[in-house]
Amino acid sequence: MPLAKSEYLSDTWKDGLFKNKVVFCTGGAGTICSAQVRALVHLGANACIIGRNVEKTEKAAQDIATARPGAKVIGIGAVDVRKLDSLKDAVDRCVKELGGIDYVIAGAAGNFLASINQLSANAFKSVMDIDVLGSYNTLKATLPYLVESANKHKVDSKSLKPSPLGTGGRIIFVSATIHYRTMPFQTHVSVAKAGVDALSHSVAIEFGPLGMTSNIIAPGPIASTEGVDRLVPADAMEGYVKTQPLGRFGSVRDIADATVYLFADTGSYVSGQTLVVDGASWRMSAGGAASGNLAYPDFLLSGDAVPNVKGQKSKL
Repeated sequence: MPLAKSEYLSDTWKDGLFKNKVVFCTGGAGTICSAQVRALVHLGANACIIGRNVEKTEKAAQDIATARPGAKVIGIGAVDVRKLDSLKDAVDRCVKELGGIDYVIAGAAGNFLASINQLSANAFKSVMDIDVLGSYNTLKATLPYLVESANKHKVDSKSLKPSPLGTGGRIIFVSATIHYRTMPFQTHVSVAKAGVDALSHSVAIEFGPLGMTSNIIAPGPIASTEGVDRLVPADAMEGYVKTQPLGRFGSVRDIADATVYLFADTGSYVSGQTLVVDGASWRMSAGGAASGNLAYPDFLLSGDAVPNVKGQKSKL
């Protein structure tokens, strides 16, 4: 159903900012990534979103398309980011139907709560494969089109004037802040997101000379998302909100605005960076899963397994 613009985009940006541009997004049916794509579509882009669940992905695409009359949004389900050929097929369809790819959001991820004692090698590997290998495969599959778009939209190095065609050749990796200070029950995610961050930095160095930019958006606790539902126990939610430096959780609009900033002319000289959108949350002492009935270190010392936590199985 159509959403009010205020729910996913601020009034800062001018309409038509991304006219005739195409964004390709893995994990595009998720709460955060769908808001990022919706904001870009509202501002003129067409989009292709990728997911594992066919019905959910196609339905999300139809919903995102309501952001702008005439918008083209393709939803491609049954795509496994761990398999390069699967992603290449989706990229080929995107390019065939929409004409190219100017922006990429690598947002597919897996998460669940588990102590190291509970965490099997296979569970650890599944998160590494989805987050790190999936991000790498997303890059590899879209790279030829990102380089092409970057070359077409280069900023004049002498006058510093933006290309009259707008921007292009930009990738954002959606990461997290968990690995900055670490968090109990999130070892697998911490290691995976550190790898994603390193990947983005390398892309910025190797493909910067071709005009590409590569950056990371690291969301903090964002309201009404699976991440918050999984990582903050219900009995600790109210107290956890009060510990936030700004006294609230973030919104998907905060992440979408950060995305527009990096993809628009405002981000033309921003590359190899991490844009943390968390209201200074990570600067506080560890919380989230380490609170409420799972309080640190008492729960770990008890030797008990993490009980009845929503989403214990990773979302492949």
